[in-house]
Amino acid sequence: MPSASPTTPPPASVAAFAIPALILGAMAMGISPIFVRLTDVGPFASAFWRVGGALPLLLAWALFEARRSGAPLSSIWRIDGAILVAGGLFAGDLLFWHLAILKTSVANATFLATMAPVWVVLGSGLLICEKVGRGVLAGLALCLLGATFLIGMSWRIRPEHLDGDLYGVITSFFFGCYFLAVRVARRRSSAGKITFLSTLITSVILLAVALATEPRILPDSIESAASLAGLAFISHAGGQGMLAFALGHLPAAFSALVIFLEAVAAALAGWLFLGEAVSMAQAIGGALILAGIFIARPQRGG
Repeated sequence: MPSASPTTPPPASVAAFAIPALILGAMAMGISPIFVRLTDVGPFASAFWRVGGALPLLLAWALFEARRSGAPLSSIWRIDGAILVAGGLFAGDLLFWHLAILKTSVANATFLATMAPVWVVLGSGLLICEKVGRGVLAGLALCLLGATFLIGMSWRIRPEHLDGDLYGVITSFFFGCYFLAVRVARRRSSAGKITFLSTLITSVILLAVALATEPRILPDSIESAASLAGLAFISHAGGQGMLAFALGHLPAAFSALVIFLEAVAAALAGWLFLGEAVSMAQAIGGALILAGIFIARPQRGG
């Protein structure tokens, strides 16, 4: 796919796939806790395999894009500042996400991590010069209310969990800034190149952390290996890849709201695969999130 530039609008036929890709990407990322729960390796090892296992597929994507656009194959190895920052930020996101899960409840960690769109909305105008409209602000308010119904009802303040809660907030900050970095990178580079190179950077950082902190990083069973493959191919290559594609065509602030769909996907996956019931409050929360995203959607010709 040719790189999108600020002066050359993407073909309408390509841009039309941006919102569906964003939704599918969020759903793919939202089921990652299911894969993590089914693995037998530690949290940092699973975080490494999430990104490291996806590298061959992402390399093939980047090479395909380069050939299709006529760019030299060596161009996929050129790392600019935005890609470097994106890779470091995503490593921080995964590290603090897993620390939050270890140090506080899953509900607290998930609820606080979904605050990432707040940072994206704040940073859109201040850091990357993208105006945030009233529709996005209204949509953000509805999504935050929906997240409160969906997972916030289980949120608890406990003194022994305060450090874990802080890690959850830091997770949201890293992921929000990652969104902004990828949005900037997409002004100059293709989705495949960005996803591959940023993942390569993230993998190097997470491998070092996993080797230093985990007793082992290899899975002991076929089932665990299959779960790690799902984490790599579906949640990362699929989820982050579709996110990078969408960010070439959609504003960062609107795109960030779709993060809330991760919580919806996690609730549905828990119901389908783990037998976890979906409460009325969760159903209301999911409906509010969908309404918020609908209100905030980019308008044609706007």
